[in-house]
Amino acid sequence: MPAYAEGSQTDRPDRDTALPPPKRKRPGTFSSLKVRNYRLYASGQVVSLVGLWMQRVAQDWLVLELSGGDPVALGLAAALQFAPTLLLSLWAGVLADRLDKRRLLLVLETGLGLCALALGLLEVLGAAELWHVYLLCLLLGAVSAVETPVRQSFVVEMVGRDQLTNAVALNSMTFNLARMVGPAVAGGLIVVVGGTGWVFLINAASFVAVIAGLLLMRPAELHRGEPVPREPGQLREGLRYVRKRPDLVILLFLVFFVSTFGLNFYVTLAVLARNTFGGDADAYGLLSTLLAVGTLAGATLAARRSTRGAKPRPVLLVVGALAFGVLEIVAGLMPTLWLVGLVLIPVGVAMMTFTTTANATVQLSVTPAMRGRVMGLYMLVFLGGNPVGGPVMGWLADHFTARAPLVVGGAVSIVAALVGALVLARRGGMPLPVVRLSRRRAGPDQAVPAAATPAAATPDA
Repeated sequence: MPAYAEGSQTDRPDRDTALPPPKRKRPGTFSSLKVRNYRLYASGQVVSLVGLWMQRVAQDWLVLELSGGDPVALGLAAALQFAPTLLLSLWAGVLADRLDKRRLLLVLETGLGLCALALGLLEVLGAAELWHVYLLCLLLGAVSAVETPVRQSFVVEMVGRDQLTNAVALNSMTFNLARMVGPAVAGGLIVVVGGTGWVFLINAASFVAVIAGLLLMRPAELHRGEPVPREPGQLREGLRYVRKRPDLVILLFLVFFVSTFGLNFYVTLAVLARNTFGGDADAYGLLSTLLAVGTLAGATLAARRSTRGAKPRPVLLVVGALAFGVLEIVAGLMPTLWLVGLVLIPVGVAMMTFTTTANATVQLSVTPAMRGRVMGLYMLVFLGGNPVGGPVMGWLADHFTARAPLVVGGAVSIVAALVGALVLARRGGMPLPVVRLSRRRAGPDQAVPAAATPAAATPDA
């Protein structure tokens, strides 16, 4: 015990001269890469995701060519690719809780590579037809619907709870770095070789990197929980768990509306580049790349904000959705291709603020035994709306203008953000600025209790 504790009042140090409590040290922007298993995973993802974004651009362009520039066909292809999410995501979450995630990912990544290989061979041989693309979109969607919840819930096994927020942000950085490089490479390659077939074949080859990374991992260093034994009713158990958590219900509500109507604007970027501004594959690649610059910047900021084991604050979720909606509307109203592209940069920053906050909040809010099933539901909400949002965005572009999906999607995102903010405020999860303002107007003679001041009322979730 310090000496001054036993002495007189004058022996004690003044409150003003006392040392402040030590601040929590931030883990660093790239701290998760110190973990060997995650480093192998991230390295493989860099290569594989570049190929994935190359395929997305090539697939959209191939659909436009085979359909004569029909935006509805583009929306239908997107709907077919995401439709299996409605049926398989929840079941995939159950598998993620039961099985070895690393071994399961090895099978699933191989399946994704084979889908890309089949589409590439069809196009190179000159045999590709629109129905071939639709069928492979459906198969690719089926494998992706199972792979995504498994991959998302595998992150915490690689890095542990303390590094999860940082790893989620780094995953977004990797994803959006690939989004920045892949579309530009794909657009140029389509122009140079005069077709999309080789783009699909390159993507198929890129899966070798992620499969090799999974094989080289050290299973003993994974942070595995006890596997959930196979029992009847586990899917319903996961749904009941979420239903009893109002914080998760509010988050999933917000994610559904923003992802279904707001984030689906990328489906019609090719239509905007070609039909509105008279561009070619290079113009589409430019818009996709500038959007990726913003999403990469947003993911980097999220990694810098991350602290060990701490859930992101809910205000970030609401502000990210609100800013995204406003900026999306602005992008839809820009008069030139370059101005649209420049506004897409802050759109990407806001989009990443929203998505990384939502993902990390869900994973840090649930028990390990439920993480796979909750992430399955999260991915169902996040991606399952695409079969609705994709055709709706295509219909808006076809019947009105290619700008309409951005304006309508932005408006829906704004409304969802405001509703989410009001519900969170009523539940006490996020203080409203008007409440703080009313306290400040109390006057100098009416002191505000210390526990109610903004400095002391900082939420940790």
